[in-house]
Order: sequence, then C-alpha cells, then structure tokens
Amino acid sequence: MPVLYIVATPIGNLEDISLRALRVLKEVHLIAAEDTRTARKLLNRYDIKTRLTSYFEHNKKTKLQFLLDTLETDDIALISEAGTPGISDPGYELIKEAIAKNIEVVAVPGSSAVITAVAVSGLPTDQFVYVGFLPRKKSERKLLLRSLVTEPRTIVCFESPYRVLQSLNEMQDIFGERKIAVCRELTKMHEEVFRDTIGHAVEHFKRPRGEFTLVIEGTGSIKKSLRRATKKTISGD
Repeated sequence: MPVLYIVATPIGNLEDISLRALRVLKEVHLIAAEDTRTARKLLNRYDIKTRLTSYFEHNKKTKLQFLLDTLETDDIALISEAGTPGISDPGYELIKEAIAKNIEVVAVPGSSAVITAVAVSGLPTDQFVYVGFLPRKKSERKLLLRSLVTEPRTIVCFESPYRVLQSLNEMQDIFGERKIAVCRELTKMHEEVFRDTIGHAVEHFKRPRGEFTLVIEGTGSIKKSLRRATKKTISGD
C-alpha cells in the first residue's frame, strides 16, 4: 500500500538530516517540496535523483488532487523548505485528505526550529505553547499578544526580520520586561541566541537579519521566581 512520508529536513545545516530520511527520499516515487530550489540543494548534496514537484502555499489547492492520485499507486515524500512539513508550512491539507482516503501517513522526524529554540532558550521546557507566525497586521498581532498576557507556559513564535523589531516593541508594551530568547538563523553560519529581557532585545536588534524564533517567558515562570524570592526574604538568606 502506498505511503505518504512526512520528512523533516534541515533548518539550516545540511548535515542535520537522518539516515532514515535520506533512505526514504531515495526510495519514494516522488518528492513534493515547498521550495524545489532549496530541496535541490539538499538532494544534490546527497546524490538523490528522485523526481521533484512543487507543493507550496499558492499551488496547494490545484496540486492536491495530483498528489492524491499519485498516492493511489506510489509513495510520496512531503518536505517543506526547512524543518517539519505541516508545522507553519504547507502540508496539512494533503495529510488530512490522505488520512481521509485511508492512505498510510508516516512521519520521518528530524529538525524543528520550534524544538531547537525552546531547548537552547534557558526558559522552562516542561510546557510551552506554539502560536506560529505572528500576524502581519498590527491590530491582529496585538490582539494575539494580549490574549497571551496571562499564559503560564513558555510562549514560542516565528517572526520575519522585517517585523521582528516592531513585534518586540509591542511585546515590551504588552508583556513588560519579561525574559526572552531571540533565536536567529538557527543552525546556520550566523546563528545567534540572545537571552535577556524584551527591552534589551529591542536595543540589541536594531538592524535584524535572518529567520527569527522567539521564546518568551510565561507567567508561570515569573510566579515561581517571585515565590522563590519571597521564601529567601522570609528565611533571611
């Protein structure tokens, strides 16, 4: 029975790919890629000759039936531009329709900017909430941020270099001086993880470049810090 493989690919460093992912990409009949140019770099690096077809935000509706038809007889690997397909990337519709048609869907796990950023943030990792890309419109972005003011868990989001400074300013206004880890160009040559308060992040990123993942302190972490500080004061430490 044909299989739709959800294959995670590197978010920057091409060495961050599993042996299993390489095998699957070599063996499937077709690779559906969000960006065929980025995919070609990866395939050329590992001498993979599998046929490519594009599957991205603006053609996902017209390409969907072709991919479903192909899955009637052949395996397909779905890859995004970077990271895990379907996570803030095209793929959800294809996965949902494949499941509805009783086509086997198999994940080949690997790189994820969300997990990577949380792991290196220095903020609590036991629970976190991922809100995807922040809205482009200022009013919608502020509405989302305000809805997260009392969120106890660590908050994770993506932002573009063109809006990240504006978003950080809005976070400072709405959240105040919380801790934040601003992760830029993860796993790439110019990788940077800036850990400090939101206000200091605003001062640091005057000319932001690259891809950004923001990890923001939740209220649960703040309350724990206050309780520890109170205990120390009472005990006289």
